[in-house]
Amino acid sequence: MKEYGELLRGDPQYAARAEAFGRKVKDISQVLTAAPINGKLGKLPMRVTYHEPCHLVHGQRVRAEPRALIRAVPGVEFVELKESDVCCGSAGVYNLINPRESGEFLERKLDRIAESGAEIVVTGNPGCLIQLEVGIKRRGMKVRVAHPVELLAWAYDAGAGKIPSG
Repeated sequence: MKEYGELLRGDPQYAARAEAFGRKVKDISQVLTAAPINGKLGKLPMRVTYHEPCHLVHGQRVRAEPRALIRAVPGVEFVELKESDVCCGSAGVYNLINPRESGEFLERKLDRIAESGAEIVVTGNPGCLIQLEVGIKRRGMKVRVAHPVELLAWAYDAGAGKIPSG
């Protein structure tokens, strides 16, 4: 959606509207870090790392905001993931079209996650979430995969005295 202006730049009917629309598109992490925390975040004593989805880091150049969201959660020990911006192998339908190569990317990513010692790996792309979850389960790793908004929801639950579902 952010690239609509580029994709439709040659269309006389939609070019200007598409360009204006694309400038308004933001990742949820950008929206949430621009807004004040509304409510009490509870403590989540866990070690968390972050995998950068390709579309977000390479396409949209969004790096800081997801990390800022993670760091905003009390009790979280954030550990930087080595090669965090290297593809996990999902890449849209890449894992379906090139399963062997995709698997090689995934194994490399899983090695980095294991090295981090994280209990939770956060990523903001549905394809990455599924890819990492499948690999982690197949390896028998004791690591949970979550979206940044899920992590925030767990912290809000903890702040409200509920047992986080995470």
